[in-house]
Amino acid sequence: MVEIFEVIIRTIIAFVLLISVAHLLGKQAIAQMTYHDFIASITIGSIAGNLAFNTSIHFSHYVMALFIFSMIIFLATLVSLKNRNLRALLNGEPTVVIQDGKILEENMKKLKFTIDSLNQALRKKDIFDINEVEYALIEADGHISVLKKPLYRNSTKRDVGIFSHMESAFPIELIMDGQIIDKNFSQNQLTKSWISTELEQRGLVLSDVSYCVLGTNRQLYFDLYKDKITSPIDTEA
Repeated sequence: MVEIFEVIIRTIIAFVLLISVAHLLGKQAIAQMTYHDFIASITIGSIAGNLAFNTSIHFSHYVMALFIFSMIIFLATLVSLKNRNLRALLNGEPTVVIQDGKILEENMKKLKFTIDSLNQALRKKDIFDINEVEYALIEADGHISVLKKPLYRNSTKRDVGIFSHMESAFPIELIMDGQIIDKNFSQNQLTKSWISTELEQRGLVLSDVSYCVLGTNRQLYFDLYKDKITSPIDTEA
């Protein structure tokens, strides 16, 4: 019984330590799996896993190992921010695999990247014909970036001579789960009397609203708990 209680406590502590390490290393380590991020995630995960259930090794040794390794990763990240050569060593660099519409086989071999893998990566970018591609690079995190040939690029408003002077603003969440988000009101100089008026004009009360956001076009979007959809297209089983 004592051992079970110890495992529970150690597991909780391991979780808290992992959350702390994730905040320390930053969002980039989560979003991108570069070389040193990959090594860090495996090693830190292994240390934390052993901390949770391997009671034969002293608790303090795990905490020390986790702290030291986290500091190494943190310091390596700081140094790589200031040194481009070290950054390339730790994180890797993008590699061109298609140039001027031609596949660079030597670079593909260095990356151990097959034609099948290239085609799959391109299909994820909605490209089914390599002939559409002018440049393609494999980024340090393993994702592919593509520049299409001019003929296949999407037209912009600038291309067709349409110019708009309207500026887009960042969306502001106002209501979530029937509760007003006070912080967003105070940060954006909005008043609760204003949103109350908007609700009244729509014949709504706060408890009716699941979600409300002030969109990029400064229009209010309301999602209600009662959607009045009698025949949903799909429902979760």
